[in-house]
Amino acid sequence: MSERVADRITRVDHVAIAVESIADTVPLFRDALGARFLTGGDNDATGIRLVHFQLPGLKLELMAPLRGDTILSRSLERRGPGFHHMTFFVDDVPRTVDLLEGEGIPTTGTDIGTPAWSETFIRPTSSFGALLQFVSSSRAWGVPTSDFELADVLAGRVVWREYIACLRESIDTR
Repeated sequence: MSERVADRITRVDHVAIAVESIADTVPLFRDALGARFLTGGDNDATGIRLVHFQLPGLKLELMAPLRGDTILSRSLERRGPGFHHMTFFVDDVPRTVDLLEGEGIPTTGTDIGTPAWSETFIRPTSSFGALLQFVSSSRAWGVPTSDFELADVLAGRVVWREYIACLRESIDTR
């Protein structure tokens, strides 16, 4: 039997939902459904705020634009809020790309520049409307942070630096 993409998948990591405001989702996901805050922060380069919640059997990523010129802002304008992508962890992103493309499934956005986060995507036009992300990482992504709280993320006090969410440095204005 020949190798398949399924042979590379180690787990489904998360489902991502695009929203206008992460704060607006807290009453549903955290309060009503009991999701536990894991981590989050602002990606200043992409203009997106991310929050990861853990639900029983599912990690959820909420994504909100920080400004109007982002890919996520344009996606929300076209489609509105809702399902954005599903992320599969794989043991080898380049091999996964080879297998997908060998099956005639084009990939896009392949970035294997760092062991902390290597990725590729299948566009929604090739996967029946769902953006699919395939990732390998040297980091553990399901561990809750003790360095900050959800309120810090929602207030913009947390930023992603080299794939690690951390408190922004305060600027001394004295």
